[in-house]
Amino acid sequence: MALAAVGTALPVVPTVPFLLVAAWAFARSSPVLRQKIRHDPRYGKMVRDWEDAGVVPRFAKIWAVGAMSFGVVFSAWIGMAVWVVSLQAAICLIIAVFLITRPERVSEAPASGTDDQADPDRDR
Repeated sequence: MALAAVGTALPVVPTVPFLLVAAWAFARSSPVLRQKIRHDPRYGKMVRDWEDAGVVPRFAKIWAVGAMSFGVVFSAWIGMAVWVVSLQAAICLIIAVFLITRPERVSEAPASGTDDQADPDRDR
């Protein structure tokens, strides 16, 4: 949660991935805190969409791929070892492919076979 809080103030630090990890951890330790994350007015919808349907909005994909690309280029520009830049690029490429292949809207997400009415958190 602390890293997510830092991410709200610093544009370079991601917020939602840290909230996802916190929601995952709180699901096992504190359901009340998990619900606070899921119902946060600013980030709750993205957390719910990811948890419920694996959705990553287009702007998040663009930001993430752009930031990873910048990181790889910056590492090469400052002269890091070729093997380090290559490893970084390979890991970023795998993550980018994963992100790009996620649905962008809830309606595009695969049907889970559950009724939307069964989840009271769905529309909050």
